[in-house]
Amino acid sequence: MKMAYGKMFGGDDTYATVSEISGAELEPAKEDIDFANGIVDGIAEHEKEIDSIIGEASHGWAIDRMPKVDLSVLRVAVYELVFDKKAPQKVIINEAVRIATKYGGADSPRFINGVLGKIASSEEK
Repeated sequence: MKMAYGKMFGGDDTYATVSEISGAELEPAKEDIDFANGIVDGIAEHEKEIDSIIGEASHGWAIDRMPKVDLSVLRVAVYELVFDKKAPQKVIINEAVRIATKYGGADSPRFINGVLGKIASSEEK
C-alpha cells in the first residue's frame, strides 16, 4: 500500500526503501518483494479500470476527492479482487480494512469495507 501511495505522487520508492522508512528490521524475502512489485505494476497497468470500478462502487465520492490513503488501499484491494484473484475475497477485504484502520481516517475502515463489499459481490455474479 505504501508503494502504491507513493506512486500517486510521482514517487518511485522500492520495496527496500519503503521497508527502511517504515522501520522494518528484517531483510524482506524475495517473494515479498516480487509480490509487492507485482501489485504496484498491476495497478499501473489497470489504473483506469480500477478507478472506474472504485468510482462506480463509491456512490457520491469522486476519485479525485477521496483521501489518498483510502484510494491507495482501495486500488490495491481492487487489483487483488478483480485482476489478481489469488487470495480469497474475505482475506483481501479484511486486510484492506485493517490497513485503513491503521493509516486512514476515522471513517476509512467503514468506507473501504462498504466499497469493497459491493465490488466483491459484483465479482461473484
